[in-house]
Amino acid sequence: MTELSRDRLRGTLELLVLRTLAWGPRHGYAIARWLEESTNAQLRVEEGSLYPALHRMEKRALIASDWEMTELGRPAKFYRLTPAGRKQLKQESAEWLAFARAVTLVLEPAT
Repeated sequence: MTELSRDRLRGTLELLVLRTLAWGPRHGYAIARWLEESTNAQLRVEEGSLYPALHRMEKRALIASDWEMTELGRPAKFYRLTPAGRKQLKQESAEWLAFARAVTLVLEPAT
């Protein structure tokens, strides 16, 4: 994690992972790369944060995993959304957007 603080990311990491997996199954490294690329390197998720989050999400049945071969021919655990994960993504996205709008009203009040 770089410019944005770890505390801010900690509360949103699962939501970001769910959103990443909405585009299709990915292995852990690909999840981290997609987040970094899609945020113009503003978010860098370290392995020490990502993999514990993936394990927690798998225990809660928000995601499921299977071992597959990467594009380089190496075995890797690929994660995918479950129906419960899709529902959670929809709910958390709505909550996050409402929260962000409220914070923006405070930080950038209408004049």
